[in-house]
Amino acid sequence: MKTYLVTGGCGFIGSNFILYLFKKYGEENTIINLDKLTYAGNPENLRSIEKLPNYIFVQGDICDEKCIREIFNSYEIDYVVHFAAESHVDRSILSSKEFVVSNVLGTTVLLDAARKAWLCGDDTYLTGKRYLQVSTDEVYGALGATGYFSERTPLDPHSPYSASKAAADLLVKSYYDTHKMPINITRCSNNYGPYQYPEKLIPLIITNCLIKKPLPVYGDGMNVRDWLYVEDHCRAIDLVLEKGIIGEIYNIGGHNEWTNIEIIKIIISYLHNYYDTSIDESLITFVTDRKGHDRRYAIDATKIEEELGWVPIVSFQEGIIKTIEWYIANLDLIPV
Repeated sequence: MKTYLVTGGCGFIGSNFILYLFKKYGEENTIINLDKLTYAGNPENLRSIEKLPNYIFVQGDICDEKCIREIFNSYEIDYVVHFAAESHVDRSILSSKEFVVSNVLGTTVLLDAARKAWLCGDDTYLTGKRYLQVSTDEVYGALGATGYFSERTPLDPHSPYSASKAAADLLVKSYYDTHKMPINITRCSNNYGPYQYPEKLIPLIITNCLIKKPLPVYGDGMNVRDWLYVEDHCRAIDLVLEKGIIGEIYNIGGHNEWTNIEIIKIIISYLHNYYDTSIDESLITFVTDRKGHDRRYAIDATKIEEELGWVPIVSFQEGIIKTIEWYIANLDLIPV
């Protein structure tokens, strides 16, 4: 039996990960969900499991040293899975301070608390402990028309958001290099699926279509992203916790490269054909491109595939339909 401390568990990927753990393990493990409940955190995401005896919700800030210390003093934490972060690039361009505070300082507070709780000798730790930093492919910068990010790609972040995540990653790596702390870092491509706050591309386009609002497209719409269904990401994180080599970084990618405009047209086509024929491409509105907008991301996930046996199993065609249908069914729960 393991005890997980999941930060940001009411957010998009965090809530999906907690639901995945309950689906796979049932009441075998204890899950502590620490979430500040900012605009992007929704406890309704976990309504189905909130009364289970092995689920514990703590409303708190990862930057609050007293709060974090009390959690480690109260529970025998085996795994820290750190999702909590300010994550929207546009917001970081407008104001970067809160990104630095949450993503860098918050990570430091968690690292220090976990290290203190797990340390049992000179750079030795209690057996079975693991700190997993959930990061992003955006820390690598941008690619040209060809090539892929590997774990050896130098960090070259281009937005305040990605710079704050890169800084956090380097802090986590430094705790392994300096203190031999049992850590891993995962860097994933763009996630999509249920429970995502509608400021990111896919949920924004779906919800805007459903309420007939314009669909904003940055620049020419030809920026390319690699898309990963969120449950495939959750499976990968679970595998890294169980089998990952301590100190290693693992890239997690979906092998699904699409331009933004292709994604938008796929969503429009599905909704037009199966939901409402008045939804069409006339809703598309091209807007001024985002500052520093990276042209292309693509992940080389060979390492996690060969070492841990993980491959994505949800095709984009299947995943996007699941996602669209979820937003149709839950539109009344989504801030628009």
